[in-house]
Amino acid sequence: MRQFLLLGHRVPTTPEFSLDALPSDAGRLDVLCRAVSAAFVLSHDIREDVRVHLVLQDEFTITFEGADLRNLNPDERSTAALIRTALEHREDAIGHVAAESSPGVSISRKGLETTLAEAAEDSTVVCLHEDGDPIVDVDPPEDSLFVLSDHESFTDAEAALVDEHADHRCRLSPRALHADHAVTVAHNYLDTDGFRRF
Repeated sequence: MRQFLLLGHRVPTTPEFSLDALPSDAGRLDVLCRAVSAAFVLSHDIREDVRVHLVLQDEFTITFEGADLRNLNPDERSTAALIRTALEHREDAIGHVAAESSPGVSISRKGLETTLAEAAEDSTVVCLHEDGDPIVDVDPPEDSLFVLSDHESFTDAEAALVDEHADHRCRLSPRALHADHAVTVAHNYLDTDGFRRF
């Protein structure tokens, strides 16, 4: 299983946002939507062995399950609509019990600490950070959890929490990458056995 955990620092936690203003009114939700697409969408196919967790303002987590996912198209607007639908079901999420909002998409009342701890079980945790070690120095893990932030850096508290769970802190490029590009490169790293097999 490949997992990605992305932090959304300013993304709304209520569904009252316009699908036509994702970069501005929706707290750069466009960044997370592109990352979700990058995590799942192949040419005429979907990666079924992938799970994505979007942690919104350390309050809610929206999880996408590749094996069950339906209605995901490779555009920001339709992905944002799935997220908005999940937020419409937020009152159905009681405690840490998730509520399914559409096939393969659920929402729970979990922040970073709980989501990270649960996702890290039986996974090799890789914190993606521009100050990390080169990813080529790390053998590709069988079951991976890549943790990354949106357009904002990890806060000190977030970085400390991620470091508690991380097996590796890696960079994917000598240049800072957008979150969706980082997801694509991470997939390529795993698909090619650490860039060794094509």
